[in-house]
Amino acid sequence: MDFKWLNEGQMKEENNKIEMIAPAQSDFFFNNGAIGDEGITPESLCNAPFYYTEIAGDFVMRVKVAHDFKDTYDSASIMVMQDMRNWAKACFEMTDFGTHAVVSVIARNGESDDANGCNIDGNDVWLQVCRSGKSFAFHYSVDGKNFYMMRFFNLPAGETVKVGLLPQAPVGDGGIRTYTDLTFEEKTVKNIRMGE
Repeated sequence: MDFKWLNEGQMKEENNKIEMIAPAQSDFFFNNGAIGDEGITPESLCNAPFYYTEIAGDFVMRVKVAHDFKDTYDSASIMVMQDMRNWAKACFEMTDFGTHAVVSVIARNGESDDANGCNIDGNDVWLQVCRSGKSFAFHYSVDGKNFYMMRFFNLPAGETVKVGLLPQAPVGDGGIRTYTDLTFEEKTVKNIRMGE
């Protein structure tokens, strides 16, 4: 498959493993004014390196992700994008609750939401995104075999979308994010909630 960069980054590819650098203060997020007296709310940034391919029609992308969880909101993520204002990402993230969790963010027309999913023991997990028509779903797995839905959503997407890898460090100093066993299948799943 032909890959391109949006916000060009640094990576090293060897066999079935890709190591990418998450630059300091890099993210895809639109802060819609929700800032409190306490806690850290990421500012609006769309500067994280996105290593993507373009796919027309239905598909399933799956990859194992890992990192060392140094700073709040550090993550190894995957993203599907129509344009800079309409995208969705699934993250394996160091949350502001001090947990390692699968997290999803959907941006529509330049406004982001944010949803913490399950906490995960350890420093690696499988992430998956699949498309069926206008509908998308994110899934996670701890063993690479049994996948569970973390988010079902719609995007204002055309026939072709960008989909790929997104290392980020919204408030921290950055670091290495590891992606292993990346696969794409151009197929329609029978049950998008199940991801298969």
